Amino acid sequence: MNELPWYVAHTRPRREKKLADYCEQQKFAATLPLYRSVKKYRGKTAVFEKPLFPSYVFLRLSPDQRQKVYQSDHVANLLDVPDQELFAQQLGDILRSLETGLEVCLAPQVAVGSRVKIKAGPLRGLEGRVEKRFGSVLVHLRLDFIGQGVAVKVEANEVELS
Repeated sequence: MNELPWYVAHTRPRREKKLADYCEQQKFAATLPLYRSVKKYRGKTAVFEKPLFPSYVFLRLSPDQRQKVYQSDHVANLLDVPDQELFAQQLGDILRSLETGLEVCLAPQVAVGSRVKIKAGPLRGLEGRVEKRFGSVLVHLRLDFIGQGVAVKVEANEVELS
């Protein structure tokens, strides 16, 4: 059986988690990449899980499930993904980087730089563009379909030009 196609749900403001919960209740496959944000308030530390891509949730849906997603009232628009293979590969790379525990941050404007391949460490084999900062290297992993990306900090000796 073929896997269901990817769709990108552009959500109403601050409704990403609500849409993900709705999809879970309806047994729809939803992916909402989250990162940990730590804030200090009057001596107390609070940890939040925030959407890595604000206003976006990634869904795998059958044609009859598309209309049900709109019924949630959390979706502003449902976008078709033209290049399913590239999208799946790029999203997989980003999800893999989140699983490592390395510092990952949103990088909406991916800087132009050298294309590199990570040759060591938990992200070995991933490719991206690099920007040097203070001796460390930020590798940018792109999700071309929504024009955004993330940056992952890795050691400079863990990358090579590709």
